[in-house]
Amino acid sequence: MKGLNHLNYPYASPRLSAFAKNGMVATSQPLASQAGLDILRKGGNAIDAAIATAACLTVVEPTSNGIGGDAFALVWTKGKLHGLNGSGRAPESISIEAVQKRGYDELPKYGWIPVTVPGAPAAWADLSREFGKLPFRDVLQPAIDYAWEGFPVSPTLSRFWKKGFNTFKKNMTDEMFSDWCETFAPDGTVPNPGDIWSSLGHAKTLEKIAESNAESFYRGELADTIASFSSQNGGFLSADDLAAHQSEWVDPINVHYRGYDVWEIPPNGQGLVALQALNILKEFGFREKESVDTYHKQIEAIKLAFADGQAHITDSYHMRYSVEELLSEAYARSRKQLIGETAGLPEAGEPSQGGTVYLASADNEGNMVSFIQSNYMGFGSGLVVPGTGIALQNRGHNFSMDPKHVNALEGGKRSYHTIIPGFMTQGRQPVGPFGVMGGFMQPQGHVQVVMNTVDFGLTPQAALDAPRWQWLKDRNIEVENRFPHHLAQGLAEKEHDVSVQLEPNGFGRGQIIWRDPDTGVLVGGTETRTDGGVACW
Repeated sequence: MKGLNHLNYPYASPRLSAFAKNGMVATSQPLASQAGLDILRKGGNAIDAAIATAACLTVVEPTSNGIGGDAFALVWTKGKLHGLNGSGRAPESISIEAVQKRGYDELPKYGWIPVTVPGAPAAWADLSREFGKLPFRDVLQPAIDYAWEGFPVSPTLSRFWKKGFNTFKKNMTDEMFSDWCETFAPDGTVPNPGDIWSSLGHAKTLEKIAESNAESFYRGELADTIASFSSQNGGFLSADDLAAHQSEWVDPINVHYRGYDVWEIPPNGQGLVALQALNILKEFGFREKESVDTYHKQIEAIKLAFADGQAHITDSYHMRYSVEELLSEAYARSRKQLIGETAGLPEAGEPSQGGTVYLASADNEGNMVSFIQSNYMGFGSGLVVPGTGIALQNRGHNFSMDPKHVNALEGGKRSYHTIIPGFMTQGRQPVGPFGVMGGFMQPQGHVQVVMNTVDFGLTPQAALDAPRWQWLKDRNIEVENRFPHHLAQGLAEKEHDVSVQLEPNGFGRGQIIWRDPDTGVLVGGTETRTDGGVACW
């Protein structure tokens, strides 16, 4: 694969790709990467390492994920790719009418209304049970230790912590939000870079999850505590909702793109958007990366794919069109015809009937994992279950309040979900896991990373470092401040409404691990837009 060894890239990269033989873990937090590597050194496999890293990230990066969030995974093991949907459902008692009776025409971002059942703890336990080598308790121990003993806060983490604190000060004055402050800002301030932060609540909760294989979270002491907090504050989430939760093993979906297969989790995740865009883009030939025409076609393809995604993606059991219909070659060609020489306004088609964290891990046995988890919008709903460190997600915010919409709010339903792990194969061989976190930026990041690798031959680190763009709505796009000015000007001349975003973290944060099929050497990259690190040996 040319992306493994091609080093000719016009932009200086702050770091080089990492190379190793025995194992590798790449995340947005070096402490979490090292925790996963330690598990590999103790005899664990890539699945054990991914679980340990994910649990650790709930402690060392609470601004992006938590114990009360969701998770998805793609696992390559024993010659096959497996998918795990670890997203939770809306409470059975919630409905559009019930939310309207509380005075809302739109789903709020914070509080109990957008809280759905957290799926991450069950996902950890199910991955461990199905594919892990080490005891679940041992795999969660690094996270428990960091929660008990504390860790020095990194610079980007501190910046997002302060941003979340300022948001909550403005919007969350109700008493039910007080435990967020007690957990994350106990003295009325948040940690600065280098400050030590620990959480007794996180440590005790992780211990209970470890000792019970996550049963306590859904059908035990932790479940009772969560349900009681909900009941006391008028929440819809109940003990029955938690007890009913199950992760779902799913068949990954893919498109064939220029000799490679690109894989995603099927809906309710938005990975379908990335695959639809790639399906359209493979109809074109791209001679150079730094070209107005290349960027124009990428943006137009993403717009068309998002128009379909936002119209059609929801819980897979409620979709009107199948994945096969939306990813058909004929439909891709019909969508391609809508891309002209100037920026268009995206509309959904109708095919014929027929604050997230991402991590990648690999070991020397051939196992590779693409894993993502999130609370959504940073700290999520703003609710922390008293005494537990469990920050509850607000995934329900993505439901529609239009009863005719495919993603309409219903009890027991999964919403359109933004977090997506990616994986690439060639023939029957794994190339490796990749992901770019960041809300609706994620499928856009997937497309850019895949094309940087496959079309333009960039190394993992260079593929991540390349300046990014992001479509927002209509003809509006943002580009990073490192994006070449003459190309931004060229896009504006094609009637794109271009703005420059100074905050680099608005363009996602990703990781990649590729495996050389001939030597087994692992090549990894991690995001320079955050505090990321690759741990390997």
